[in-house]
This record gives sequence, C-alpha cells and structure tokens, in this order.
Amino acid sequence: MQSSNNTGPLAGIRVLDFATMLAGPYGATLLGDLGADVIKVESPHGDDCRHLGPERNGQRGPFIGLNRNKRDIVLDLERPADREACGRLMRTSDVLITNIRGSVLHKLGLSYEQACKHRPDIIWVGVTAFGADGPYAGRPGIDFLAQGFAGLLALNGEPDRSPVRVTVPLVDVMTSLLVVSGVLAALHERSKSGQGQQIDVCLLDALMHAQCTGLGGYFLNGWISPRAGNRSPYFAPSGVFACADGKSICLTTPSEKFFRNLCKALGVDWVVDPRFRTIPLRLQHEDELEQEIAARCKQLDSTDVLARCVEHDAMAAPVNELPEVVQDPQVRHNGMIVTTEHPTLGSVDVTGVPIHLQRTPGSVRRSPPLLGQHTEEILTELGYGPSEIGNLTANPKRR
Repeated sequence: MQSSNNTGPLAGIRVLDFATMLAGPYGATLLGDLGADVIKVESPHGDDCRHLGPERNGQRGPFIGLNRNKRDIVLDLERPADREACGRLMRTSDVLITNIRGSVLHKLGLSYEQACKHRPDIIWVGVTAFGADGPYAGRPGIDFLAQGFAGLLALNGEPDRSPVRVTVPLVDVMTSLLVVSGVLAALHERSKSGQGQQIDVCLLDALMHAQCTGLGGYFLNGWISPRAGNRSPYFAPSGVFACADGKSICLTTPSEKFFRNLCKALGVDWVVDPRFRTIPLRLQHEDELEQEIAARCKQLDSTDVLARCVEHDAMAAPVNELPEVVQDPQVRHNGMIVTTEHPTLGSVDVTGVPIHLQRTPGSVRRSPPLLGQHTEEILTELGYGPSEIGNLTANPKRR
C-alpha cells in the first residue's frame, strides 16, 4: 500500500517510466522520491534489470536497488488494445521518460509527437547513450562505453597498467540527475507558458559535463591528466595506506592547510622537510612522501589514524566494505537506508532520498514493484471495467 504521508513537492505530478536498465528508471525514481506518482510501464518480458544480478525468490538485486516509489503496469504495446490503454495513461500524465531507440519508439507509439497527441503539454524525456541525433545516434551503449568515449576509461587505473572502468555506474547515475534537472526545469517553465517540451539527455554528455576540471587544463595549455591510481595530479599526498590492524585508510591533502593538519594528526614534522614544504615539492617527491606516510600508518591502527585526523581537522576516511557502509552512523543518520515491505520478499532495505528538503521532504513510500503488480489498479483508474481489464490481462505473453 502507498503511504498517504506524501509531503513531497512533486505530489500531484504523474510520471510514466517506459525506460529500462538504469539512467532513465533511476531518474523516474528520484522524481518519485520527491512525491511524483511514478508508473513504470513494462512489457510482458519486463525491464532487463529484472533478469540480471543476485536473485532471491525471483527478484533481482539491480531492479530492487533502483526502482522504489513506483507502481507497475504491464502493457504489450504491440497489441492495439494495449496501445489504447497506453494512450489513456498518457492523457493523465505530466512526464514521460523513455530510452527506447529510433524506429521502435515510433512503432510503439511513444515518440514525442505521438505522445503530444494524447497530452499536448507533456514533458517528454529521451535518454540515449550518445545523443538523439548526430554521427552516433541510434547506437546502443551503456555506462562502460560512455567511459571509453569520454576519456574516463583512459584516466582510471594505475599508471603502469591497463585502463580500468569505474565499477559503480556513475555515468548512469549522473545521467539520471540530468533527467530530474531537465524535468524540474520544464515543469517550472510549463507553469508559466502552459506548454510542454521534449528533453534529450545522454550518457556521453553527462560524462563530458563531469570532465570539466580535466578539460579545463587541456583547453588552457594542452595538459592531459595522467592515469594516476589513487594519486591526484594536482596535489600530494593523496592515497590509500595500510595500517597496523590490517585495514586501510584514505588520506588526502588538497591544500597546504590540510597537509599541515595531517602532519599534526600523524605527529610528524614533514612541514619543515625541504622535500615536502610546498605542493609542487610534494608532487616532485611523491614516492618518498608516500613511503614516509606508509611507514607511519603501519605504526597505528586505522581507527587511531581516523580519530587523530578528526581531532586535527585532516581529511581521512576508512576503506569500508558494503556491510560497513550500510551500518555507517552518518549514512544511517542521513536516512540513506530505508526499510520497505515487499509483496514477496518481506522487509527489504533500499537506498533513501538523497535530496533533503526541510519543509516538503521526499520519502520512500513504496517498495520496488513486482512485474505488473498494479496493472488492474491503474486500469481501473483509467476507467476500464472488470471485463475490459480481463480482456487486456488475458494476453498469453503475460503468463
């Protein structure tokens, strides 16, 4: 059941999520976190995320992880009756999000022009890998390929080894944030003009947007950031260091102040060492500096290093494994782990709302849905009677 305690600023806005995998669906999730009524429209096969990753009782980890705050309806858009139901659904909706490509989009009746026939002021978001048009338009792509095209892959990893992808799907997640930003801007503009519009976002643009600092150096004087592992090309030290208890800790010093504070925390006098007095000198003698830090950290437990750094306002963090992450007191305090009740799994934890509005806060009101869980409920809202619903849901593909 949906909680009636929906205080989110987007309460009253309906979003249709026709997208699969991550960037589009996660953008819809964030809109749901902020109060929108998000309806995930799936084919009888379901979102590809329903078929990937760790499994329990027929449910898969990736789908559970990114599809909170949604109702779910199954429509086979190859059938005229289901396309009619989809048209009714579009007439009641404010936003449509899709990542279906090219001719298939038109075949299923989901292009921007087709959606406008049902709802002239609809806000339509198309998510692609490389752009809605241009030389790469229509190509399939995921986060990993965007990392290759936009230079992240070449930058990531150890300098003497092959490039390594960023394993967390950061490009997809960044793209989901662009989906939300575009929708919020379009909703604001529609409130003044009364008109909807088409929005295009892509993984390539999201990562190019994130490359601002590296590209700044390249545009300035042709400087290309080297692949540096845990080091920073701008300052030193920055790295991961093993401690006496066998655990590691992240230490970084993006200014002279934080280097001085680190020295105080570790009880050393490197600030007066002629090799380490300035950022350029520390970069020049980075190997020697890291050897000194490694030797000092080996004398202390990781908890001791972290406590010393907190005391002296130095920058440090533990290298947490996932079981430690979900129990971290700040993560818990921020409400980033929320327990939901799933129809078949029982209590299931999901990530929480990352935007903390103080007067109109968002919330996690629904667990990730089963495939087609709310089909009859939504069709009833659209005015279908029991026999019509029976005919729609009798499609053999649904069984």
